[in-house]
Amino acid sequence: MLFRVFPRPEMAKLFSLLADRRIVGPVLRGQDRSGRSLYDFAPITDFAELALDYSTTVYSPKSWFLPYREEVSSFRVTGREWQRKVDMAPGPPTVYFGLHACDINALQKLDKVLLSGGWPMTHYAAKRSQAFIIGVSCLPCEQCFCRSMGTDQAQQGFDLFLTDMGDYYFAEVLSAEAFGLLEQLSAREPNNDEHALYLDWVRQRERAFTCRVDTTDLTKILDLEFQAEVWQKWGAKCFSCGTCASVCPTCYCYGVSENVDLDLQGAHKIRQLHSCNLIDFAEVAGGHNFRPESHTRLKYRYYHKHRGFVEAYEEPLCVGCGRCGKACLAGITVPDVIASVRHEGNRG
Repeated sequence: MLFRVFPRPEMAKLFSLLADRRIVGPVLRGQDRSGRSLYDFAPITDFAELALDYSTTVYSPKSWFLPYREEVSSFRVTGREWQRKVDMAPGPPTVYFGLHACDINALQKLDKVLLSGGWPMTHYAAKRSQAFIIGVSCLPCEQCFCRSMGTDQAQQGFDLFLTDMGDYYFAEVLSAEAFGLLEQLSAREPNNDEHALYLDWVRQRERAFTCRVDTTDLTKILDLEFQAEVWQKWGAKCFSCGTCASVCPTCYCYGVSENVDLDLQGAHKIRQLHSCNLIDFAEVAGGHNFRPESHTRLKYRYYHKHRGFVEAYEEPLCVGCGRCGKACLAGITVPDVIASVRHEGNRG
């Protein structure tokens, strides 16, 4: 990894150098009922729209790589002939400008599932191949616990990662393309003082985290507390609405439906994201439901994030962004649930 610094005013020039591609970045969308700003990722053509000081976005960048609803294939019959359409075009080359470390790490986790193995998801792979990612450092929000999950810093998965140091940006460079872009700015190697200031900023940021999750021996505790009554407590609060999955940057469960046109001359295969908290998630042919109770569905979501994924990939699926707790209509948060399970395990 290479390090560079460049003057703050040159950020606008960096944006203009990338303007020949589609640029997606955080923009201000409005305010919630408490007057707090709401941000989301959207296409940007004007640098002034780019809100790099955003706290968090309502939805994660996942929606640009793994859309909620996507047509996988279709066919049309004309007379005695038929034509199939499978569009795996990745779309235009896209710059994702301003991703936080947790969201970059979330995409890395999705890659493990959707790109590895014998059956990679081709539509997802196409979009990933066209992505140029610029990360930006952030200060922790009240609901984020990414430091507890080890995702508060990004070691890979980006081309360029920027930290605002006031008068200048401290840049971490991972790709040759990013290096070439900085060559067109007034970028240079940081001196010893700038290195020291950056490390001091990192230490101050680490101390700013107030929301934490104790992950010590968590997989073992979850195994021990699989039948704990605390799951019924949380299940009684859960509305089974699936909001948590819709805002989560790493939920990837989906269903596929085939819809035949009424004239029987065509059909469409649609992939749509699903949620393990929805009542029909584990329902099979014949009407049998393997998880008819809300507390069972909620429990399995936590076990997938913090137990099953760890067993498969040696890391949790959760990145600690806190979006699910912030969006939950019942006020259920990961830190509260994990803390209650750990307390259940310590009771005599």
